[in-house]
Amino acid sequence: MKNSLQLLLLLCTVSIYSQVTIKQTKHDNDIKLSALPYYSFGKGIGLTSPDSLFQLNIRFRMQNRVSYIENDSENGAYDGQVRRLRLRFDGYVGNPKFLYALQLSFAPGDVGEIKDGENINIIRDAVVFYRPNKHWNISFGQTKLPGNRQRVNSSGGLQLTDRTINNAKFTIDRDFGFQVHNLNEFKDKFSYNFKTALSGGEGRNQTGKADDGIAVTGKVELFPLGAFTKDGTYFEGDIMREKKPKLLVSGAFQQNNHAQRAQGQLGNDLFERRTMKSVLLDAMFKYNGWAAMMSYMSRTTNENAVTFNPDDITESNYAFVGKGFDYQASYITKANYEFIARYSIQKVGEDIHTLAPNTKEYSIGVTKYIWEHAFKVQAELNYDTLDFFNGTSKNNWYLRFQVEIGI
Repeated sequence: MKNSLQLLLLLCTVSIYSQVTIKQTKHDNDIKLSALPYYSFGKGIGLTSPDSLFQLNIRFRMQNRVSYIENDSENGAYDGQVRRLRLRFDGYVGNPKFLYALQLSFAPGDVGEIKDGENINIIRDAVVFYRPNKHWNISFGQTKLPGNRQRVNSSGGLQLTDRTINNAKFTIDRDFGFQVHNLNEFKDKFSYNFKTALSGGEGRNQTGKADDGIAVTGKVELFPLGAFTKDGTYFEGDIMREKKPKLLVSGAFQQNNHAQRAQGQLGNDLFERRTMKSVLLDAMFKYNGWAAMMSYMSRTTNENAVTFNPDDITESNYAFVGKGFDYQASYITKANYEFIARYSIQKVGEDIHTLAPNTKEYSIGVTKYIWEHAFKVQAELNYDTLDFFNGTSKNNWYLRFQVEIGI
């Protein structure tokens, strides 16, 4: 009892003399940064010092899912898991022009398998920004590169339960480095953004693998009919029910020099380094509850994509080269039920066509939005066909139920 009273007294003393107070202000706590297009609903939890010298915003989100999976020649199986569990902090220090953002992941699917000699992947984003005005974002640290549309979008802003097969293989994902974004978005007139990045090329949380190669990324985004409502570029589906047609077309290019991993910033280590070139094209349309997306992604290498172990020539690994198309369409009712269909084609490059299959993916889904993308219930049926070099094929499918919630 005595210890409890002492603890209560200590907490009261801290609350009286603390220099940090939680308060609701007229300003939106959400820090909108082009390199970190998290989906947000409401203002989260905000802490601002009385002298306004710093601000801290706190958010979390989680995805819980259960799937029934049936792969060709295998018995059906059930899988239940916390697919994503994220904790996010952002704010400013000293001046609102100097910002920071931190995102941590804790779910096993996020962190990945722990392997000897490799770093644990808890840190997803850790980046500082200088934002002199609304047109410029300059950043340094680890975060998403300005790549394909679906990867740039938060996984919390997806219509279906996961991204496409092409995103899984051809995305350029996160990296550590510098980025400069020039933003020129206007509500009802032609808008455009230019985004560039100079990064290490080895992906997130890499240490001890220094080399003489870097990745250079550039992206152009065009909005012929003006910007989307509530940053609608950064989430799928027309949940805002755009009153006027809105269109985005974008193109990105990256050259990753002397990459050490099979997918540039992702994948297993190669036995030899390869310079990789990625082309990423996207289009998005939204109007009155209807939405459509189309994407093209490709990766090539400067040499043969297959690499061999110099100590054992029978052991090999390869850079994943090839190209793919994604097509996606949806309609959301006034009761916030959304119906989605998606079709993906993936063709591997000639260097690896004896090692990896060509794939087609068909997906249909229904999503019920409770608090927009921040609280939603999703169901998805997915069917894949894999065609191998020797003429054989496999057909895999799964049925999935998922709940996402966050602040």
